[in-house]
Amino acid sequence: MKIVSEAPCRVDLAGGTLDIWPLYLFHPGAVTLNFAINRWTRCLIETTDSPEIRLQSEDLGANESFASLAELEAAGRTRLPLPAYLLRFFRPTEGLHLRTDSEAPAGAGIAGSSALMIAVAGALSRLMGASHNLEQLRHIAQDVEARIIRVPTGVQDYYPALYGGVSAVELGPGCIRRVAISVDVEDFEQRIVLCYTGAPRDSGINNWEVTKAYIDGSRKVQRNFEQIAAIASAMRASLEKGDWPEVGRLIREEWSHRRKNTPHISTPLIDHLVKIARRAGAWGGKVCGAGGGGCVFFLVERGAAERVSRAISEGGAEVLPVRVATRGLSVRKGREA
Repeated sequence: MKIVSEAPCRVDLAGGTLDIWPLYLFHPGAVTLNFAINRWTRCLIETTDSPEIRLQSEDLGANESFASLAELEAAGRTRLPLPAYLLRFFRPTEGLHLRTDSEAPAGAGIAGSSALMIAVAGALSRLMGASHNLEQLRHIAQDVEARIIRVPTGVQDYYPALYGGVSAVELGPGCIRRVAISVDVEDFEQRIVLCYTGAPRDSGINNWEVTKAYIDGSRKVQRNFEQIAAIASAMRASLEKGDWPEVGRLIREEWSHRRKNTPHISTPLIDHLVKIARRAGAWGGKVCGAGGGGCVFFLVERGAAERVSRAISEGGAEVLPVRVATRGLSVRKGREA
C-alpha cells in the first residue's frame, strides 16, 4: 500500500504570535492573517511485509530505521523527530517506509515544519483508516509539535497547510475558526516578493521569549501586542476590500511594532533589505514567522516585483518565486498512489 500526501507552506501577514495560547485571550477579537504558498511539503508511506520502520528525509539528507514500532517507542532522541513522534501517536500496526521532503529552506519562517506535520499526520491518519477531520488533524499536529520543540506552539501555521488560500484565523475563548478571505489571486500574485536571507532561525526560541515577556508582565510587549492586534483587524478589512496600498502601510506599521518585542527579531541584513526594497517600490516588508533570519516578505506595487526582486538579490538575499497555493492538504491512497 502507498499513501502520498502534500501540504503547502505559508506567509504570515499580521497578528503572528497572538495565536499562541493564552495571548489571544487578552485581546478580544484577535485575528491572524496569512496565505498559503506553492512551496510544498510531502510525505510518502509504503507499507512493508516486515515490522521494520524506516524513516527518510529527502531535503535533510537523513535517514534512520528501527526494527519495530516498539523499538522506535523505546528510543530516546531520534534524527528525524517529526515523523518519529507522529508514529508514536498513531501507532501503525505494520512496518513501513516513511519518506518526507520539503521545499522550504531550513529555518525559513514559512511554517515548513508545521506544514510537514500536517502532511505526515494526514498520511498516517489515512493509513490507520481513522476519521480525523481537518480540525482534529490541526490539534494532533500542534500538540505533537509542542512535544518536539518543548515550548508552546501557535495555531496559525496549520491552517494554510490544511486549507490553502488566504486565511483569517479568528482567535477567541472556546473557539478558533479559520475564515477564507476572497482576493483577486492573479492581482495579489503580482504584488508578492519573498526572499530568503540564508540565515536559519529557531522560531521556538523567539516566540517563547516574547510569550514569556508578555506573561511576566512586560508592559512594553503588552502594548506592542495591543497595536499588533489592532493592525491585524484593520488589515483584514483592507484585504477584503482589495486596498493593497493600505495593506502595505499596515505591514510597515506591524513590523515597526513587532521588531520592538525583542532585539533578536531583526538583523542588519533584514533591515537593509527592507530599506532598499522600499526604494525599489515595495509598500512594506516584514520577517516571516518569529524572525531572527529566514524569509522576508514584501508587498509591492503592481509592476514593481521585478525591480524589487533585483534590488533584493543585489542586497544579498535569494529571491524565492512563489504563488498563492489555492488548495491545502491532499492525501491519495492506493497501490499506485
